[in-house]
Amino acid sequence: MSIAALNEKAAQVAPGSLRHTVLLAAKRFKSTWAELGKLLVQVRDENQFGQWGYDSFESYCLQELHIRQQTALKLVRSFSFLAKHEPREVAREDFVERAPPFEVVEVLAEADARGQISKDEYQQVRDAIWSAERPVAELRRELADRYPRPAPPPPSDPVQLRRLAGLARKLAEELSRAKRVPKAIAERAAALAEDVEGLAAEAKE
Repeated sequence: MSIAALNEKAAQVAPGSLRHTVLLAAKRFKSTWAELGKLLVQVRDENQFGQWGYDSFESYCLQELHIRQQTALKLVRSFSFLAKHEPREVAREDFVERAPPFEVVEVLAEADARGQISKDEYQQVRDAIWSAERPVAELRRELADRYPRPAPPPPSDPVQLRRLAGLARKLAEELSRAKRVPKAIAERAAALAEDVEGLAAEAKE
């Protein structure tokens, strides 16, 4: 994020307006992520970005706030998670100062999106995330272990064959350049690479 760019944009926007407020929050979001998350939800839900000349919420975040789509999504999802489970806390005037660390809420928000957290499940971890006594890194690791991400699906056969063909070719080239590797071995490696490349070429998605 470019602070200079945000300052320049803020100088061009009417002070006190929602747009100006969001720009200022973008400058502070590392320490007060909940403020920016709340404002971004408002901007998205009210389609304010369209009134400001942007085709999409994502382009607004990237071009005006210098926040990547993935980061904006995490902020919105994390705030929405707290708004869902802690409506009274979110409504408090001092919510921004009291909000749990972003790194911790992010883990829970992702788990919630995967359907891993019920109301009862959240109550079991609530006290820990609102407590300032636990180190953030330690708590984040604990929650990540408790709500692990599902293992990625294995690659399809064509994808796997293309990857193996690339590895085989790289090995063959390395062996051909190695002075202490007999020529016969390098040639066998090259032939193997050709065979695997042939299998990859024939494979269909």
